[in-house]
Amino acid sequence: MESDDECEYDSTWEHKYENKTPRKKVFHKWSRRNMYAARHMQDFRHILIWRRYLIMGLCSVIINVVVVVFKGRFYNLAFYCGRIKSSPDDTALPSFCNVHIDEFHQQWWGEYERLEDVHSYIQWLFPIQEPGVNWRAHLFRKDKQAKSKLVKSYKLMLDFYGLHLANESTGEVERAPNWKDHFRNLNRFVYSHNNLRITRILKCLGTLGLKHYQAPLVKFFLHETLVVGHLQSLKQSVLDYFMFAVLDKSERRELVRFAFKHFKPQEQFVWGPKKFLSGEVHSKS
Repeated sequence: MESDDECEYDSTWEHKYENKTPRKKVFHKWSRRNMYAARHMQDFRHILIWRRYLIMGLCSVIINVVVVVFKGRFYNLAFYCGRIKSSPDDTALPSFCNVHIDEFHQQWWGEYERLEDVHSYIQWLFPIQEPGVNWRAHLFRKDKQAKSKLVKSYKLMLDFYGLHLANESTGEVERAPNWKDHFRNLNRFVYSHNNLRITRILKCLGTLGLKHYQAPLVKFFLHETLVVGHLQSLKQSVLDYFMFAVLDKSERRELVRFAFKHFKPQEQFVWGPKKFLSGEVHSKS
């Protein structure tokens, strides 16, 4: 029987077990690993990797043709470049209609009730890849103006959550001066829409050329939930979703090691192979 902490939907440690014969995993009843989340996040990571290799394999001439032909059809890119406003004819989402990206950054900063209650803006600010639109992310990553404004959107949402981007180069985040009130809001509900929003933001950062921002944000939430003991309503989402949105495998492994080191009780840790993690943690301590 395999250890209950081995997950067929988690490739984070796959090279450690590459000689093992695949077989059905067995999980104890007390295991809190969300298998839907594990599969969903692995699918997200693997789809991006496959598309990246596909794009790298195509010649630059073809890529440039696609850029010229299709650039005008990519609404999120056009929105970030200021060529269109949000959902001008979307009567189902009237709370975020006809908003220019610069207006959003100027007028919505610090509007915490509006950011909490309105839901439609998050899809415009943080687009994620969907089947059949893999060129969109490539075009976005090539556009410096769009990426710069994406960073502004990220800062705005960090402020909403009581955080501050301390270093734009490394992605390091810290508590903002008003963190207590915002943490209280984040802690109101388990599995709230803000948990989903943060997962989406992490996916978007990895997809649109800000991959180096992923791990610092997740590390911050791991520290707040597992070490300090704040944000307990986010704890399950941090472990199930946030941690496995990180595309860089070495960074993801370090996050899992950090989580294992601080998770109590360690014998109930189900987000990585405990025997391997125990050896690494003990050898470093």
